[in-house]
Formats: sequence, C-alpha cells, structure tokens
Amino acid sequence: MKAIVHTKYGPPEVVSIRAVAKPTPKDNEVLVKVFASTVNRTDAGFRSAVYFISRFWSGLFRPKITILGSEFAGRIEEVGKLVTSFKKGDNVFGYNDKTFGGHGEYLTIGENEAVDFLPANTDFYEAAPITEGAHYALNNIRAAKTERGQNVMVYGATGAIGSAAVQLLKHIGTKVTAVCNSKNVELVKSLGADVVIDYQTSDFTKTKTKFDFIFDAVGKSSFGQCRPLLNKKGIYISTELGKNSANLFLALITPLGGGKKVKFAIPSINKKEVVYLKELVEQGVYKPLIDRQYTMDQIVEAYHYVESGQKTGNVILRIHL
Repeated sequence: MKAIVHTKYGPPEVVSIRAVAKPTPKDNEVLVKVFASTVNRTDAGFRSAVYFISRFWSGLFRPKITILGSEFAGRIEEVGKLVTSFKKGDNVFGYNDKTFGGHGEYLTIGENEAVDFLPANTDFYEAAPITEGAHYALNNIRAAKTERGQNVMVYGATGAIGSAAVQLLKHIGTKVTAVCNSKNVELVKSLGADVVIDYQTSDFTKTKTKFDFIFDAVGKSSFGQCRPLLNKKGIYISTELGKNSANLFLALITPLGGGKKVKFAIPSINKKEVVYLKELVEQGVYKPLIDRQYTMDQIVEAYHYVESGQKTGNVILRIHL
C-alpha cells in the first residue's frame, strides 16, 4: 500500500510517499480502508518534535511511528476473529494518536478504541475532521468545569479547536465571546458566538466583560494578558505551553491562591467521546469547519499550510479518491 512516511523529525519536507506493507488486524482489531484523513496540529507536532517533550511518546532520537494521521474515515475491509461490533463493509470514522496510520491507505485499530460508525448525515470527507479539534476543545471545557450560563471567551475561534469549542460551548448553554480575524467575523457568528471581537481592529483585552473561563485555542495569548478579564475564580487554559513553558508552571502554582488560575489539561479520547461527537453531528449541533482538501502527493504543501497558522477549521487529506 501507499503511505506518507517520515523517518526523522523535521519540517514538512521530511515526509515522502512510499510503498509499505499493508497492516494485518489482530484478533480484536479492524482493518480500515482509509478514504480521508486530516492534516492537523497533532500530526505536525509529532512530525516536527518542536516540543522536545513529545519525543518521550514518539521516540527520543527518531520517530517510532513513521506513518502519521490521527484522524480517519473509511470502510472496514477485514475484522479480527474476536471482533463483534463491526463487520466488513461498515463505514467508520475515528481518532488514533496511539499508533496513528491515517496517512496511509489502510490502518488497524481496536474495536473498543476511539472508532464508531460514520454519522448518518456525512460522507467520508465530512466525517474525517470530527474528532481532533473537538476532543481537544471538549477536554478543556470539561477541565474548566464549564456550566450553563457562564461567560466564556474563545481566543482563536476559527481553527479546528476553536471553532469546535464555540459550538460545544453554545450547546451546553454558555455565553460565548469569540476572538478572530476580520475575514471570519460572520463565519464565527454563524457558529453561534454571542459576541465576536475582531482582533485586527480591536484590542480584546479592552472588553468590559468578565469571564469565568478564557480558552486560548491557538496559544497566542498569555495568562498575564487575560488575568484582568477573569472573574475572581476564573480559569485560563491555553492549548500551548506558553513562553518558556510558563503555562505548566502556572498550572502548578496558581491554584494555591484560591483565585484566578491556569489549568493545563492532558487531552484524551475514547469510544464514548467519539459516539458523543457523532450524536452531536447527527443532531446538527456540531459541524467541523473544512478549509480545503489535498491529495496524498500534496502532503508537503498541506503541512506548510497547516503550520502557517492561516487555516480556517480543518484541512482534509484525500487518501482513496
């Protein structure tokens, strides 16, 4: 089979398309013919290993997992002899940041892992981006113990994580103030944001609203900037470590004061969360934004675009056209 492979860490140019062995499912696994994947921050982070800490999972000196692609949507081609919940021909989608594989023509995943049937109202290319941004958003919303009626700010509301966060926060009944660029103001309003601040024409720190939770979905703000905007026991969470990994340190010390604090959630996903997101998609509550699509031979271009910080929502990678 064909797959996008990287055998060393570095920029997008370290990846190439190669012929590799087609995986064989274990007794409790399914073999999925991948129709679509995404190119996202998770994949880019594991490929570049810019954050050295990621190497403790991916390999200290060289990548242990050479085929990335955390999100996937496809059709089951084969099932292990112990599999009971899926059969050959089932259309499925899911997320795999343990062994990845979405950037290849086939992957294997355990039937009890983060995989479920395709939502009834989607095709492969619409289903592939359901999980990555949404599960990061969901983990952080839950870490902040967000409740109905609270005021929440989402900084970076047009990325995969931020756009999912706006929709998920509205679903639970919060009042959302979203921060984005000029061209996407109307788009973010369409996601349900109550207030939209255009950071290109306004300083978001000048808003008079006080927030129970500020969620920086792109890692471009700081606790220092946002602290004056928080309520007395408000919570700040960023998807990035911050300058000099400050957010990790702040997450340890700020809770000691009993007031405004930083949290740093370790993201995780399981089948239950995939099923939950599927249900929200089927109900029309959540729809991942799709920016553009690339084919496998355009992977370097796709990575460069994702890492430019200019994408709106998700970037699709078409595997089987």
